[in-house]
Amino acid sequence: MAQNDLPNTEPEGLEQWDIKDDEALERVDLTEMPFVTIDGESTKDMDDALYVKKNDNGQFELTIAIADPTAYITPEDNMDKVARERGFTIYLPGRNIPMLPRDLADDLCSLIENEVRPAICCQVTVEADGVIGDDIRFFAANIKSHARLAYDHVSDWLENGSSDKWQPSEEIATVVRELSEFAQARATWRETHAVVFPDRPDYRFELSEDNDVLAIHADMRRTANRLVEESMITANICAGRALSKAFGYGVFNTHLGFKADKLKDVVELINQDKEEATYSAESLSTLEGFAALRRDLGALESSYLDNRIRKYQAYSEISNQPDAHFAMGLDVYATWTSPIRKYGDMVNHRLLKALILGNEPVQKPDDELGEELAIHRKHHKIAERTVGDWLYARTLENEPKAGTEFTAEIFDINRAGMRARLLENGAGVFIPNPLIVANKERIESNNETGTVAIDKEVVYRLGDTLKVVLADVNQETRSLVAKPVEVFAEAPVEADAAAEEAQK
Repeated sequence: MAQNDLPNTEPEGLEQWDIKDDEALERVDLTEMPFVTIDGESTKDMDDALYVKKNDNGQFELTIAIADPTAYITPEDNMDKVARERGFTIYLPGRNIPMLPRDLADDLCSLIENEVRPAICCQVTVEADGVIGDDIRFFAANIKSHARLAYDHVSDWLENGSSDKWQPSEEIATVVRELSEFAQARATWRETHAVVFPDRPDYRFELSEDNDVLAIHADMRRTANRLVEESMITANICAGRALSKAFGYGVFNTHLGFKADKLKDVVELINQDKEEATYSAESLSTLEGFAALRRDLGALESSYLDNRIRKYQAYSEISNQPDAHFAMGLDVYATWTSPIRKYGDMVNHRLLKALILGNEPVQKPDDELGEELAIHRKHHKIAERTVGDWLYARTLENEPKAGTEFTAEIFDINRAGMRARLLENGAGVFIPNPLIVANKERIESNNETGTVAIDKEVVYRLGDTLKVVLADVNQETRSLVAKPVEVFAEAPVEADAAAEEAQK
């Protein structure tokens, strides 16, 4: 934490928190609406609650309620300055360091079951085919969660028809079932018209009180996770549209596709070995063309081309001007669904309140905000990765002697060797060329083509998987070195050389 200039403790709270709503802001009483929250079993800072009603015509009337810390914190408050300096809640293995004091994040703002909480809500109609309607409406409300649900329990119930650990009431069962149907409609729409990321596990350390690793879990995204994900994406699309139309500014997540100077390389790569060019630089510079390419690559059995073109993509940015998010295949995207954990979402809450009131916003995102948040996010990721690498090194210290086999997926190739991810636990390993084949004259690792060749024949490509064992674990450098289980034989020597060896 110190290396990345990050806080190591939560912010100090107040003895008493008071609601500081604008006098003109009216909060609709939605405490009778059967909202549900769906989170991890240990989650305390619950910031979103969901409700949907499916009509006879197949339409979904979706209501998304988001916790409202800006009810307690104004732009002039010192706590707002603290939140901006932190930018985000920091998540590390075994602990989190909240952006806001825990008495706000885990209590007053958390959408705790059967507790009345201030919220900002979005209501919108979603068609049976997943199309988001034009009737987007934002408003302030007081809401109450009628059920605090857990991802695994809801997933078990939806996927298997029952759960050993959870049995909903008829009312809650209807809400959850129709939320799942809504999510499927939206997922189908995005698969056809936007971009859907491939399913990959989230790796989670289970730690003891002494921070020893008890287990490393590979959690796959299940039905309930996708349900919440589609709800949040829908909410953020609605906010992006509303803020663009009302103000022309806000805190937007943007991604502009391929780097302009790399478009030619992408076109050559995608169209190689084809009789007729499928994509042009002009088409790939548009949102529609980029999204179509991503869908086509996602349908391929091999992820080689997908891995190759990633290095040609621009980085995602946080901007105060609306723009497209190519990586998601969306024309606009503005997050507001995690204001307890993200300062940019707090800013968007204030803009949405101005939209609700028809007033000038009390806070506008300045030119420095996006850059500040990007730096915070970068430092958080570095800290999380460093701690993770340290825990992996501690946990796998004895594996070189044990000889345990792992499945590794190659995600980077450079002149010195390959970098891969162990699919069993998420650890990153380096596979140096000398451990692939001893004679360096026989091997070529090519960063440009993303291939490893032995005797001029390609044996590994980006996205390939192979069986490996750990060869070395260094706790000091937090590095893991692996070698393939399948070793390549040394090249046969020439007959004359063989004869000489025999004489010796």
